[in-house]
Amino acid sequence: MKIAVIPARGGSKRIPRKNIREFAGKPMIAHAIEAALSSAMFQHVVVSTDDDEIAEIALKWGAEVPFRRPPELADDFTPTVPVINHAVEACRQIGWNVEYACCIYPGVPFIQVDDIRGAFDLLISSGAAYSFPVTEFPSAIQRALRRSPEGRMSPFEPKYELVRTQDLEPAFHDVGQFYWASAETWKNNNRIHSSGAGLPIPGWRVVDIDTPADWERAELLYNAINGSRKS
Repeated sequence: MKIAVIPARGGSKRIPRKNIREFAGKPMIAHAIEAALSSAMFQHVVVSTDDDEIAEIALKWGAEVPFRRPPELADDFTPTVPVINHAVEACRQIGWNVEYACCIYPGVPFIQVDDIRGAFDLLISSGAAYSFPVTEFPSAIQRALRRSPEGRMSPFEPKYELVRTQDLEPAFHDVGQFYWASAETWKNNNRIHSSGAGLPIPGWRVVDIDTPADWERAELLYNAINGSRKS
């Protein structure tokens, strides 16, 4: 059995009620729920939350909320892996034979169904413990610069200062949308990035939403993309 676990606690600080605030006409978490359901990859789409309002909205949009997340796993410092492991174990306790779990973050309006499917295929074919979407840095990280308090610039890596950017190895970063792994991996391995395989996706579909300005920019981009698809 495969399940999706959407971890959505109620205590967002930088954007209050971020997980259920309306984004492009629906609660933010609804985008993640709809993508998970549309992928046809999961027997259950579960929301792990400590918040009654989030639970109610999740149920309305088709997810399941078969347990509540305990307070000790719902603070600002709890990492992802123990939250997903708790969800897997809670689902097993109610009789579900969970073999794979995909953690899908709730603030991912640009998530694509094909990426969810493709990352699972990559998990199996690569033999990695985790799989997740990645994208290439827009600039060569080897040419990064350091700025002094006086404004003087110097390269982090002087040996690359005169190397053409096209001759440097591409570097990638985690998109922060979702992670696939087996149930046993979520229980025993907390090193996602050094144990994972990356599915490259285009940079225009990668948006961090951490501030009100991020939110406004993301919503404008979302509406522009989806408006052009409808026309």
